[in-house]
Amino acid sequence: MEAAAVIDGMRAQAARASRWGRTLAQPQWWSDFLVPAGRATRFYTRAWLDWTSRHRRPGDVPIPRPSLSLALEAALDEVILTGFKLGRLPRTTDVLHRIEDEVAGALALYGDAGWLEDPATFHRAPPPLTDPHLEPARAGDLAYEQLTFESGYRPHPGEPGRERWLGHERNRTAHAWVLRHPEPRPWIVAIHGAGMGSAGLDLRVMRAAWFHRELGLNVALPVMPLHGPRREGGPFSVGFPSDDILDNVHGVSQALWDVRRLLSWIRSRDDRPAGVYGLSLGGYTAALLAGLEPDLACVIAGVPPADFSDLFEAHMPTRYHRHTGYGSLSEISRSLHRVISPLSMVPLVPRHRRFIYAGLADRLVHPQRQVRRLWSHWDQPHITWFEGSHVGFYWASAVLEFLREALVESGLVAEPSGPASPAGGA
Repeated sequence: MEAAAVIDGMRAQAARASRWGRTLAQPQWWSDFLVPAGRATRFYTRAWLDWTSRHRRPGDVPIPRPSLSLALEAALDEVILTGFKLGRLPRTTDVLHRIEDEVAGALALYGDAGWLEDPATFHRAPPPLTDPHLEPARAGDLAYEQLTFESGYRPHPGEPGRERWLGHERNRTAHAWVLRHPEPRPWIVAIHGAGMGSAGLDLRVMRAAWFHRELGLNVALPVMPLHGPRREGGPFSVGFPSDDILDNVHGVSQALWDVRRLLSWIRSRDDRPAGVYGLSLGGYTAALLAGLEPDLACVIAGVPPADFSDLFEAHMPTRYHRHTGYGSLSEISRSLHRVISPLSMVPLVPRHRRFIYAGLADRLVHPQRQVRRLWSHWDQPHITWFEGSHVGFYWASAVLEFLREALVESGLVAEPSGPASPAGGA
């Protein structure tokens, strides 16, 4: 169905609902607040039923072994997901109409330019990064350098939402946390997840010290657009992904632009190889880089989403489900999201240098609807399924071993001479 016809239908439904705007503005937070316990309980019940029946189709995601820790991790995921939902203010009718207009305009522009047919052409190669600013910094006992540079990213001329995106002044400056050895070493570029972007959190969660000290790598941790020091709003605000469709497109596009510029600076310093490791939203970004940067030593996608439209639909706050306009908006956004979907990009990094890990109890990124689709699209590369949730990767020793194995197979790290550090280490 044409985007304009869908949008006309959405607006007709909105006009018939006289209380549309007022209802969307009502908090009704309690309905979302009560959801986590019920959802976690249903997941645990299904896990028991699956485990006892041992029924699955060939090639399906493995069945997790039910346990108290699995249930607690699933519940923690649900609490975090609810926090994201409650942090999103319901859209007014005017804002919803603005989003609809932008989606319709972008679909027409992208279609005419051929970007929907060949999404890789949507992403321009950025200019090399030659002279970033570096200054020493410290987080606890870990010394690092804060790297900053002018991003230079600008949406395509005529793209809907362009001026609004460029109006985010703090977002124009790109940041990265860097740990370097005195002599040349291979690099790992570690891209954080949604809601992160502060040095102390990123360095710990992304295991910068482990990569740097134990594995001997140089480490660069870029800050995603509208995150950390690039954020506008409260300390816990998340700029994207969101239900503001064009902001998703611009946010991911700028993330790719900034990381590719950072990679150009790394490559200009010496001829040592560089790999990319992404977590959650960073895993999504890493998966896209696999379709744009063929010279990467490896791409490791951790608990990666693969389809923004599916995430939007699956995690829509309860109060939104009453309004068909949001469901229709999700449908028409599927075509638009092609330009930033790893599922529509042909991976250029060879299969043996692509790696995925995912949690069997992940309540934020569905193992079947998200991770398995990326794994299939990537021609089923090396994947490990750990018995834990989205946030449970941090405590999973299997993830630490998998990361080491991936880096060894990619030639970035030598064969280990001893056991890995405990999973909880930084």
